[in-house]
Amino acid sequence: MSYNIGRQTIKTARVRSLFAAALVLACAFGTVNHAAAQVTPPPVPDTIAVQAGNSAYLVGHAFGSQGYTCLPTSTGGTAWNPTARPEATLFTDLFGAQFQIITHFQSINENPKPGIVPPLSGNATWQSSLDSSRVWAVRVNGINPDPNVASCPNSGSIQCLLLQSVGNKKGPTGGSLLFKTTFIQRLNTNGGAVPTSACTVGQTQLVPYTADYYFFRADN
Repeated sequence: MSYNIGRQTIKTARVRSLFAAALVLACAFGTVNHAAAQVTPPPVPDTIAVQAGNSAYLVGHAFGSQGYTCLPTSTGGTAWNPTARPEATLFTDLFGAQFQIITHFQSINENPKPGIVPPLSGNATWQSSLDSSRVWAVRVNGINPDPNVASCPNSGSIQCLLLQSVGNKKGPTGGSLLFKTTFIQRLNTNGGAVPTSACTVGQTQLVPYTADYYFFRADN
């Protein structure tokens, strides 16, 4: 009898745990959808402005790193070179805690837009942690941080960027959080710039950075 009671207790605990996880996930979806209705990106210079007809619908606060490798120069010296796209995890605020909504990395573009020939090395990728939908994007333009630019003020940091979608894909169950993304802005960067230290050939270094990623979609 006690054995059966124990099994029932464990089963009940598991059900409660699954219910709690489902509730958190539902709240996360609700928070993201609610945030989508009130995302207002900061003003930016024309160089990295999104073209008319697109509106911001989502923002993620990123914590990541930019990779550099020390390579020989034509003058016989060495220099740090970016050898991989940034990798990051994007979060939103949920009940006062940081909740992961997107991962940022590099991958093969599995659903390129018409006329796009994706490189074998892959494109910058953002994948929803909630529904696994994805967007691949390429750099359109960038600006160096400047204290006089409120949306990109941290001098000595990695560039602020405008990126354009070159591919989108729904999640395996039809999720579409990032499926209609047209442009992405990387703003408020802090860190991630090329190391200033001397280096030896083959040496690698990951430089941490933070940034805000704003996601846009077409108005129609």
